[in-house]
Amino acid sequence: MKQIPLPIAPPPADGFDSLVIGRNAAAVQHLHSLGLNSGVAAPVYLWGEPGTGKTRLLRALAAQRQAEGERVGWFDAADPLPWALDEGWRLVVVDRCEALDAAHQQAAFALFVEAGTQGTQWAAAGRLPPVDLPLRDDLRSRLGWGHVFALQPLAEGETRAALRREADRRGIFLSDEVMDYLLTRFARDLKNLMGLLDRLDGFALAEQRAVTVPLLKKMLAEEGAAA
Repeated sequence: MKQIPLPIAPPPADGFDSLVIGRNAAAVQHLHSLGLNSGVAAPVYLWGEPGTGKTRLLRALAAQRQAEGERVGWFDAADPLPWALDEGWRLVVVDRCEALDAAHQQAAFALFVEAGTQGTQWAAAGRLPPVDLPLRDDLRSRLGWGHVFALQPLAEGETRAALRREADRRGIFLSDEVMDYLLTRFARDLKNLMGLLDRLDGFALAEQRAVTVPLLKKMLAEEGAAA
């Protein structure tokens, strides 16, 4: 159980404005509409393969609510129990629903019911559609009761745009050569690519060198040797 932390430098790119939307415009538009003056809408559930942006969109929603002065509760399937609803929260998020074990399913169900009673907005995400989640029936049915969005992966051009935007935010010059290397030698899973860019940024700072393909190869070689 945790609250979304306040941004630190460089600030996490959590807002909707920094998103590359791709084929997920309907989901983004709906989440964006859940602002301070929108009231409490039906629950929202996002699903899709790893790297389709489920957690990223939930973080954008949480960041928007926090920017409006609201408090947010965030739960991940791996977070320790007990889970409890804070009366001051206006949004509760549960991520990685497919990984909830029996005890966490009970906690999530109780949280869902209490959030509804107190008029707290609910949003959740998982890799599978609600009907296919390996969960108890009452929780599975509630996750599928509201707005459900199937997220689609970004096309190659959109992935390039997302990487370029994040690199620009960090002050990194990402050449076409480096971009091509990333996209031809690694899975085009945006979550993993962003993690790779984050490690590369730190490695470049430590080496005091510009980001190049040779530097990327050196980082990967050192990571492989340390594994």
